Amino acid sequence: MRHKSYSQTRPSPWQYVVLAGLAVLFVYPIWWAISSSLKPANDIVRSPLSFSPGSLTLDNYRAMLDDVPLGTGFLNTLLVVAAKGTLTMCLCPLAGYAFAKYRFPGRNLLFGILMLTLMLPTLVLIIPLLLQMSQLGWVNTYQALILPGSIDAFSIFWMRQTIAAVPDELLDAGRVDGAGELRIFARIVVPVIRPGIAALGVLTVMNIYNDFVWPVVAVNDESHQTLQVVLSTLAQNVTGNRIGADFSTVWGELLAAGSLALLPVLLLFVLLQRHFINGILAGSVKG
Repeated sequence: MRHKSYSQTRPSPWQYVVLAGLAVLFVYPIWWAISSSLKPANDIVRSPLSFSPGSLTLDNYRAMLDDVPLGTGFLNTLLVVAAKGTLTMCLCPLAGYAFAKYRFPGRNLLFGILMLTLMLPTLVLIIPLLLQMSQLGWVNTYQALILPGSIDAFSIFWMRQTIAAVPDELLDAGRVDGAGELRIFARIVVPVIRPGIAALGVLTVMNIYNDFVWPVVAVNDESHQTLQVVLSTLAQNVTGNRIGADFSTVWGELLAAGSLALLPVLLLFVLLQRHFINGILAGSVKG
């Protein structure tokens, strides 16, 4: 008779209780925001914690879409996320691959300088970037929203650390078979580091989607405003477009716009959470 050489510990009921409590704490604000956006505006202020399915209404969403160009903000954000995210996901892994697997003069110095840029606050870079965009004639253009920050130090560092764990023997085997460096990267390295790339993709999309400081500085016309900039001006637009708009009206439309803006990020994380967690844990356990 064979006996197991390891002991399998099962979570205790108290652990399930704690996890369930934490889940409620994290999910409740999302549920409250979405459910409150479906309530009449006056009920949000009069009874913020109550919820009656019989009083559900889409009035807040209709009024918000009339007062704010949310569709334009979504389209601009989608364009910036697609273009800027593609540049980040194509170029940063290549740079990380070079730092992780190539030996060239000044490699450590360049990587050290790259790491030093992580300590620079974003606000320090805004004025030089804005002056550069002005000299190029890119103010109020999509180039100003997409190109600055598309290759960032954190993404290169993330890819460098992930690719460093790939055995050199795999790369040498590809070179012996006559594969070029780009083919080795695409056919050997990328499949191995797929969890790390997926995690970087989630982080990149969320960072670009939530970025507010640079878009509000780089563009000032409504046709190029991203979603976060549109949301920041929602209260002013509501009170400016509607005479006698009260506090409850502003809150109702703010919750409606915030709920719509929350859904894409929430859906992205739900669909890719397994890859995101695997990417975060990549390298922490050695086989």
